[in-house]
Amino acid sequence: MQRRSIAARWFTNSFSIVAALLIIIDVAAYFLLRSYYYGAVRQYIETQANIVAGVIGRFYEEGGTDYADEIINSVEQFEKKNYAELMAINKSGSVYLSSSGFTPARSYDMPDYYDAQKSVSHSGYHVGTQPNGEKYMAYTVINPATGSGIRMVTSLNKTDNRISSLSLGILAASAVVLLLLLTLGMYFIRSIVQPIRRVAASAGKLADGDLTVRINKERSDEIGELCDVFNYMADELQHSENIKNEFISSVSHELRTPLTAIKGWSETITEIDDPETRRKGMQIISKETERLSDMVEELLDFSRIQNGHFSLQKANLDLIAELSDAVLMYEERARSEGITLTMDESEDVAIVYGDKNRLRQVFINIIDNSVKYGRKGGHTHISTKVSPSGITVSFKDDGVGIAPDDLPKVKEKFYKANNTVRGSGIGLAVADEIISIHGGRLDIRSELGVGTEVLIYLPLR
Repeated sequence: MQRRSIAARWFTNSFSIVAALLIIIDVAAYFLLRSYYYGAVRQYIETQANIVAGVIGRFYEEGGTDYADEIINSVEQFEKKNYAELMAINKSGSVYLSSSGFTPARSYDMPDYYDAQKSVSHSGYHVGTQPNGEKYMAYTVINPATGSGIRMVTSLNKTDNRISSLSLGILAASAVVLLLLLTLGMYFIRSIVQPIRRVAASAGKLADGDLTVRINKERSDEIGELCDVFNYMADELQHSENIKNEFISSVSHELRTPLTAIKGWSETITEIDDPETRRKGMQIISKETERLSDMVEELLDFSRIQNGHFSLQKANLDLIAELSDAVLMYEERARSEGITLTMDESEDVAIVYGDKNRLRQVFINIIDNSVKYGRKGGHTHISTKVSPSGITVSFKDDGVGIAPDDLPKVKEKFYKANNTVRGSGIGLAVADEIISIHGGRLDIRSELGVGTEVLIYLPLR
């Protein structure tokens, strides 16, 4: 697709339309002015000609013997001769007297007189051009009783000059408007295009991997909002990149530790023939292998969630019973870490519709976190509360707690509040996603140095 700039589109869609409208207005104004001024001139010469014709006509009707003298006096003493020329026309259609003192040639063309002869009103009107190029307007009125006529002729040069000057003034005003519109439009477009170009250039740098690029916000408008959104996007990308790097580093470390243990003990087992050492080594290899398996499964779960392939095998189940099994499975592990794990015994039955293996995975992940971040001799207490609509499970410990700045981010993927503790940083994100798929929610409350409480709410069947 051919590239068109914003300025070109504005010129095509806005400026050209305004220019066309102004041209139409200028043309319309010219014809309106011409119609107005020509109408005024016509009204003037018609009035003057009718006045003279009326005076002469009444004199004839009153039977004046010096009728011809009256016509001569009216023509020669015409007061408006500086504005128009008054002519007397005889019955044969020839001008025999003029207020200018000059009688036209016999071949003088008078279209208005010919129209008056044919007209019922005995009057005719014509706008034409003299042989010398002068434009004129003429009006003739004929006395049907005598066949003679009065003709009024005036030059249109001054009128045309007046119309031209006004039209040029309107045209100049239109040109000023167009120039102002063009100047303001180009300034406005430049104020949009230049920031957009900066955003585009910064986006190119961002695409090339420069995550430090930012845009200075110069105004509080839509462009400023775009700069804010771009900077926010860049911050999030940099944050994600940092988390990814930390995740890679953390996972690499997490993988290296069990692999090193497995490799070391496998070599030891092959080199010695001590049954006790071999038994101990096999236990460590089994434990570290299980740890690797859990980590890989956690990563696979996260990948399935990201790709939308995470499926659940749902059925009706007693959530409290599943929770008790998870606590029972982890009691020994917690005890070995110096953590006391307790659960309120409840006779309630909380039937939910879900995947028991995934829910048990969530419970184990949360208990494991409380053990990992707990203190020696610490305590983790689990309780349930059943309501008519759902069940709330509380996991409360007296461990190290979570800093206020880290608390909103602990459910984000790859985020670890404490990098000294083993783990990939995605277990809690997977747990939160599993609970969300079940129609519930996972909330975390914590105070640094005091402890953490994880609350899980699930609706009942």
